[in-house]
Amino acid sequence: MLFIGLTGSIATGKSTVSSILSSAPYSLPIIDADVLARKVVEPGTSGYHAIVKHFGPTTPDLLEAPSESMPEHGVDGKGRPLNRPALGRRVFGDGEERKRDRGVLNGIVHPAVRREIALDRLCGVVVVVAVRDPEVQMRRLTDRDAHLTPDDARNRVASQMDVRLKARRCEARGADRGVVVWNDGSRDELKANIDAAMAQVQRGSPGWWNVLLLLCPPLAVAAGAWNFWRNVRINKAWAAQELQEKAKL
Repeated sequence: MLFIGLTGSIATGKSTVSSILSSAPYSLPIIDADVLARKVVEPGTSGYHAIVKHFGPTTPDLLEAPSESMPEHGVDGKGRPLNRPALGRRVFGDGEERKRDRGVLNGIVHPAVRREIALDRLCGVVVVVAVRDPEVQMRRLTDRDAHLTPDDARNRVASQMDVRLKARRCEARGADRGVVVWNDGSRDELKANIDAAMAQVQRGSPGWWNVLLLLCPPLAVAAGAWNFWRNVRINKAWAAQELQEKAKL
């Protein structure tokens, strides 16, 4: 069985690509890291309580306001849901305080982050959804989240690794290990790019090989170990290259 790691950056189209891949003709099972990250901070969870404890005293609008549909203590008394725009304003930005707060938040949602790190090392192929034009990413973000100001949107984009750098890292894995799906155009263009990407993935992992792995569990374990070892080497090589490039500046 081939594990495909799907990643990208904010407002590049990961959810759209995930939806297409989970539908016919691909019908792939999807593990969405974004969904996992939301689940670990739902009302009643330990992550939710940790966020409320740390950010609540200094962020008055941290929770959604009470209403007829949302009681003071939330549904089933677990607490009102997080006001994500308010939390975003608290943690996204370039200042030292924002960076510290973002570090705290990342530490709280660390279980989901650990899953993403593990997948990065176990995946046979990594697919990055990217855009070439930064303005496309900004426009999609502000269209999607109308409550964001231009500064809010820029801060959220800047808080993540540049998606074009992610694409370069993906391509550095080799044609059989990393695939970039460019998503600057229409949905039809995106579907065509996905079809081309999946054809590339299938060439590197033919159906007979996947059947063989299912029929021979020891071989599947060995293949998984090989993937893990090779991905660790790829990541180390990229990190060394980044250091060399920084040294030239």
